[in-house]
Amino acid sequence: MTSVARVVLDSPLPQLDRLFDYRVPAELEDDCVPGVRVKVPLRTGARMSDAYVVEIVSEGDWPGELSPVEQVVSPVPVLAPEIWTLARAVADRAAGVASDVLRLAVPTRQVRAEKAWLARDTSWSPPAVEPTPVTGYGEGVLEALLADHGRAAVDAVPHPVDLGTAEDPVWVPGWAATLAQAASQVVAREQSAVLAVPDFRDVTDLERALLAVLPPERVVRFDAKQTNGQRAKALLQARTHAVVAIGNRTAAFAPAAELGLVAMWDDGDASFVEPRAPYVHTRDVALVRTAQSGAALLFLAHARSTDVQRLVELHWLQEVAPYRVPTPKVIPTAQQASAEGFAAQARIPSTAWRAAREASQHGPVLVQVANPGFGTGLVCADCGERAHCRVCGGPLGSPHRNATPQCRFCGALAVGYRCPTCGGGKLKPVGQGAQRTADELGRAFPGTRIVVADGSRPLDEVPARPAVVVATRGAEPSVPGGYACVLLLDGERLLAREGLRVQEDVLRFWTNAAAKGAPGAEVYLVGIGGKLATAMALWRLDGPAHDELVDRRALHFPPAVRVATLTGTDEAVTAAVEALGDAVVGAVLGPVPVPEDPVPGTVRAIVRFPYAHGGEVAATLKAEVIRRSSTRRVLPGGNRRRAAPTLRVRLDDAEPFTEV
Repeated sequence: MTSVARVVLDSPLPQLDRLFDYRVPAELEDDCVPGVRVKVPLRTGARMSDAYVVEIVSEGDWPGELSPVEQVVSPVPVLAPEIWTLARAVADRAAGVASDVLRLAVPTRQVRAEKAWLARDTSWSPPAVEPTPVTGYGEGVLEALLADHGRAAVDAVPHPVDLGTAEDPVWVPGWAATLAQAASQVVAREQSAVLAVPDFRDVTDLERALLAVLPPERVVRFDAKQTNGQRAKALLQARTHAVVAIGNRTAAFAPAAELGLVAMWDDGDASFVEPRAPYVHTRDVALVRTAQSGAALLFLAHARSTDVQRLVELHWLQEVAPYRVPTPKVIPTAQQASAEGFAAQARIPSTAWRAAREASQHGPVLVQVANPGFGTGLVCADCGERAHCRVCGGPLGSPHRNATPQCRFCGALAVGYRCPTCGGGKLKPVGQGAQRTADELGRAFPGTRIVVADGSRPLDEVPARPAVVVATRGAEPSVPGGYACVLLLDGERLLAREGLRVQEDVLRFWTNAAAKGAPGAEVYLVGIGGKLATAMALWRLDGPAHDELVDRRALHFPPAVRVATLTGTDEAVTAAVEALGDAVVGAVLGPVPVPEDPVPGTVRAIVRFPYAHGGEVAATLKAEVIRRSSTRRVLPGGNRRRAAPTLRVRLDDAEPFTEV
């Protein structure tokens, strides 16, 4: 009996986002199995398309003759069944195309990696794993949750933890230790774990923690720094035996047939938003994958996101907090007297300066600032006019003292700058970035080593000896044992931004930095009072997330509801909104012009809808996209040409609510 291959085409066209049936020739039956790459004819025999085989079925009653599979590109099954199921569900949830999701999940073909996998010793098995108890949460609390495939929002241990021995210490962040110990529990049962973290520093910390409790054969990386060859090797290794797959966004799509745990650290980080279609958030991928696999689910954070808080208040996630673990000693300084001299120039109150000076005698001190560079901006020294780039109009900045002014948007150098208002050629900095703060601290802490860590000077770790480390948010290096003191500056500037998630983002910045301090180390929150300062001082960080969620419910803003951003011509956007009908919650925001869009006349509207209508809304909007993408227009002379898409849809997009 002839077999039929059901394939998904590697095409971004929404009208081709379905399975196609092809006859499997007899000579290809042995190699044409689910998961392999194939080439198939599309419309005409002269046009070939890349595709993945999703399933093989027996030939049934198909009207007409099925086209044959042209070629099996490789006999290696790179698309795992559970990843296809995940990609299909994620694309449907986001009104997207499954092949766009598969590009995130499956790297391009790497012949060397495939040959090595085919030649592997199939009799080899990795070393057995002894489970490591999860410390900090009470005896057996997280172990029982993992065994029962539970779901939890976990408050991370807020200080570094040593997973090594007295002779060979291995210091890692508390959250990394918890994830490593939880993963060992799962792998000991010969199940896999998928752990997603925001950036490369977190991947490094987590890998170090995992290697302290697991053999290296059980740890596989999936991250943006890997080459395609490394990603392909990791993908095939993950399909071979139970492993812990770690990385950033792509780790959520790591194959694992026996999946026992899906976990995320700091899910509120913007790095988890995929910048390519269909723009899914890794948290949504984790939720879908957990529902499909039945694996345990953990969201770890110091200050949880409003999205996780919503799931907690729905009792879909249970709360797990550390038990008898010391919390950071946070001291707000809004009511304290200002310092004098160089400490005042560095924006440090007197009590914080004295504490930091004393701490810097025996260990490193962390100073978190808002912006990199020397100044946050440049103005004309004569008239005070803000300096802008002559190329793109962006703001000019100075990376360090006496440096040539440079655009903060496009990077163009402003050589020979002249003020368009008064003609002056001299610029002066306003505000204080990391480099200028470091210069001032060098005067306030004479004889102390000053270290700067930011995006242009990344540091993973600094030694546990006297120093002052000035770091931008998210770039704080780790210290074995933790910092002796932590100063959090520029809080007012961070909170002054416009955006839907400003408060929860700032709270994450502060708490993540405070957790890098040693147990008992003092943390000074400079210039901030009110509810946020109280929450930090008491280390009761669920309160601000709850208050934010209450406000969002009243305003019908995410995550209390879901949102869809519709961009295109006025007629297309209006028709899409009308097609949604009663599914929309509250007034439609827009349509409003989008001046930055390259297509003239483009408008944007934002519609809000309840979670219960998510499937209906996604299907309706995708149908509208397909209808408009499939329309051809008649040109003079009677020729027909496919028109450019007049409607773009993005679900759960936070960008329209954020300051540019």
